[in-house]
Amino acid sequence: MKKLGIIVLFVCLGASALWADDRNKPAMQLEDNTFFDPSRKAEQKKTYTFGMEYRVEAGNVQHWQRTNKDISYRDMYLHGARVGATFTFLLPLNFSMQTGLIYTILYGKNEQHWRSTDMPSVQTEYIQHRVLEHNLTVPIRAYYTIPLWKQLNLFFYTGPQLHIGLAENDYMQQHLSATAKEWLNKQGIQTEPYDRMTDELIRANIQWGVGGGLEWDRYRLQSGYDFGLNNLVKHKQLPNETMNEWGWFVSFCYRF
Repeated sequence: MKKLGIIVLFVCLGASALWADDRNKPAMQLEDNTFFDPSRKAEQKKTYTFGMEYRVEAGNVQHWQRTNKDISYRDMYLHGARVGATFTFLLPLNFSMQTGLIYTILYGKNEQHWRSTDMPSVQTEYIQHRVLEHNLTVPIRAYYTIPLWKQLNLFFYTGPQLHIGLAENDYMQQHLSATAKEWLNKQGIQTEPYDRMTDELIRANIQWGVGGGLEWDRYRLQSGYDFGLNNLVKHKQLPNETMNEWGWFVSFCYRF
């Protein structure tokens, strides 16, 4: 009986210790399990909001008029500037769509040579072309942004744009004999200053562009290349005569 009493005593003491330890446990461990809390899970779920951003930009532009024949037009590089405003639709998963209106002014020059028709063959007739081009551009770009560090982002874009020619004035200077000038006029080739957009070139230049850049806070530095897709020659002097206009640019943007 003495041994039984000792065993009962130890059992009572053990049960009392377990009950006391259970009472001293923090209440949140028994009543608040955040792992299964629906409100906590909702906070952890990433949400996306739609929005819009407005920017102004200015930069440098270089275009290349590419021809397959040298009779009516020659290949020409044009250099100039662009300025405009864009607005961007923010989409989920770091995507966005951008459009706007950009004005471009470009200047280029070259010389077009022909062998003389009434002088020794070593002598050439030529016209000096000085072209001033004015355009409006409406881009439709798809952007993807990659966050790098704090407010520094890397972005890429691609998409079409409509390049609308307002004027392409050719301020040419003649170095032609009377015979050469007469022959060129019979071929329908201009020898006096004129606007190429009047009746020779198509105003709508459809291009496809790719590019990218860096963005820090409200500031963006971007660059891209635009490939001309359609033939711009409307009034052809020769069969299958084509001209495309491609372009490269770099610009600085500021977001309001």
